[in-house]
Amino acid sequence: MGKRYYCDYCDRSFQDNMHNRKKHLNGVQHHRAKKTWFDQFRDSAAILHDEQIKKPCRKFLQKGICDFSPNCRFSHMSEEELFNLKRHLEEQRQHKEDSEHRMISGRSIEEWLSKREKKKAALGSKGDLKTKEDNEEDEAERDIPQQLFSIPDLPPSLLPPPPGGWRVSTSTEWG
Repeated sequence: MGKRYYCDYCDRSFQDNMHNRKKHLNGVQHHRAKKTWFDQFRDSAAILHDEQIKKPCRKFLQKGICDFSPNCRFSHMSEEELFNLKRHLEEQRQHKEDSEHRMISGRSIEEWLSKREKKKAALGSKGDLKTKEDNEEDEAERDIPQQLFSIPDLPPSLLPPPPGGWRVSTSTEWG
């Protein structure tokens, strides 16, 4: 039977030879299927820009269906869908600005974690000797970066301590 070529974009297979493959890859159906495939990964801003330039499709507005569907040169988005897309983009932009502002105004998570690890290593080598510097470092560690609070289900080691600090058990409670 021979080799067969399968086109993922078109969901179609045919006998694989140079003539058939070239004919298929240069065909209108393949180009449309390939464009449709890549359009699903487009950025929301690009979609909004393209849809705002297009005029509304009269056939789609009247009947709710268009024979050209994704290949139509007119817009199939309603005013409500365009408004929702604009709002979504604005929320994304605002969220990005907020996260950038938080990174600039506060310490980064990486910086906080590295200081935390250094402190734990130093405590392990010192023993339980507490100094004034250690107390200042304890206060600095409680200054947890705000980015961590937006992450759901933090592991217990990264949760902030309770207001009164962690309860320390004595050896009499265990025995």
